[in-house]
Amino acid sequence: MTRRQSARTRSRSIRTRLLVFVSATLIAVCVAMGLVTTLFQHAYLMGNMDDRVLGVAERALGGASLHPEPESDLTFLRETGQPAGMLSARLDAKGAIVAAAVVVPDAPPRSLDAEQLAAVAGIRADGAMHTRTVPGLGTYRITVLVDDGVRVLTGLPMDDVQDMISGLVVIETGVAVAGLAVAGLVCAVVIRRQLRPLGRVAATAAEVSRAPLGHGEVTGLTRVPERDTDPDSEAGQVGAALNHLLDHVESSLAERRRSEERARHSEERMRHSEERMRRFLADASHELRTPLASIAGYAELMNRGTDRIEPVLAWRRVSAESARMTGLVEDLLLLARLDEGRPLQSAEVDLAALVAEAVWEARAAGGGHDWQLELTLDAPTLVLGDEARLHQVVANLLSNARMHTPAGTRVVASVESTTDHCVIRVRDNGPGIPPALLPTVFERFTRADTSRSRADAKSGGSGLGLAIAAAITGAHEGRIRVESAPGRTEFTIELPAASKAGVEERAVSGRPAPV
Repeated sequence: MTRRQSARTRSRSIRTRLLVFVSATLIAVCVAMGLVTTLFQHAYLMGNMDDRVLGVAERALGGASLHPEPESDLTFLRETGQPAGMLSARLDAKGAIVAAAVVVPDAPPRSLDAEQLAAVAGIRADGAMHTRTVPGLGTYRITVLVDDGVRVLTGLPMDDVQDMISGLVVIETGVAVAGLAVAGLVCAVVIRRQLRPLGRVAATAAEVSRAPLGHGEVTGLTRVPERDTDPDSEAGQVGAALNHLLDHVESSLAERRRSEERARHSEERMRHSEERMRRFLADASHELRTPLASIAGYAELMNRGTDRIEPVLAWRRVSAESARMTGLVEDLLLLARLDEGRPLQSAEVDLAALVAEAVWEARAAGGGHDWQLELTLDAPTLVLGDEARLHQVVANLLSNARMHTPAGTRVVASVESTTDHCVIRVRDNGPGIPPALLPTVFERFTRADTSRSRADAKSGGSGLGLAIAAAITGAHEGRIRVESAPGRTEFTIELPAASKAGVEERAVSGRPAPV
């Protein structure tokens, strides 16, 4: 089976599972609505029935009270206006039936036989409504009323109520079946249309994940069609992030080829450049394959565990992987711009306020650490630079301390100033950086966990935080260094202070800071 056929199969599987889920939901809703409607209708009809029975019983009791003796007198059943099928009986003081008869259309009332008398016997004279099935007559709603020693049992047939409820159930069932058929057809069409972009993105991801990104010349990687990169949809966000990442991969490979051409004049420099590029491509390929494998293989994951995975969870995972790829692309693009020497924004920045804000944000993100701020200000802490990027440097250092030290670690951010320099220090009393890792700590994709198959890709970061901090510091003509030993790790950033003359000159000329 080709890759495109496999993607179609997974897409059909997703559509089938979603359709089953939606259909089951609609069935549950229809059943619930039908049940509630039937119960309410039944209660309404039974209420009307009880009112009719009570009215007939009160009328029968009134007629019987006119002839209290003998107790077997049922002459009131012969009065005009008595409903057909009405059942009535006289009871003695102990509640036993003395005489009972049923009203028959166009004929005198017919006495009940022994089997029918047994069916209505034993009803207490409490005024409550009772339901009894009388052989040969059907189901009756019966009550017993007492007035001045006269006890009368009265009941009306419930066949019309039961027939109405049965008819209502049949109608509701027919409407529900028709509605489910229409809703199922509409859902099938909508789900099929909505999942088409995701199927195309998954097919593209599967094809790219098999490309030999770690070696050889790779050009013309398959892209997600523009119609599937709408930022207003989850599938569109994934497609756009995938295209951005593929653009950067191709540009990185092109840069590698240019570096190889320039390195031909020096064999040693060529070997060094080749080694760095291979490591970069291996790391970039790993960072690319991890989210792409999650997206491309998600349909197969649903096939293996559809009873435990809901469509809503699927969209959340796709959105999370999209956000992760977008963050990686932004970091790589920032490093690429800094490598090209593009100028940053230049303005007067107060480092004391900037570091204080970063510490406050770090305290909110990592409440398990002891965050402290120290200011030693012999001069104003003003520098010329890009405030957002400098804030990113400090935030990366604080995030690095939070991620690689246990809870309860003290992290201190300090700012010192002289007439020539402003110094930012971030130190902690954590376990420290392994000595073997110190020489490469500011290189790209450097992590404390060197395994390429990390158990938790989210907790360890992408390995670009310190590289970005070093690149931004260098773009501001500053220096960054680290000293680490068990129990103490300190990062130091040294930036040139902004002179008054330099600030005024840049304010007049509008020139950006040199980078």
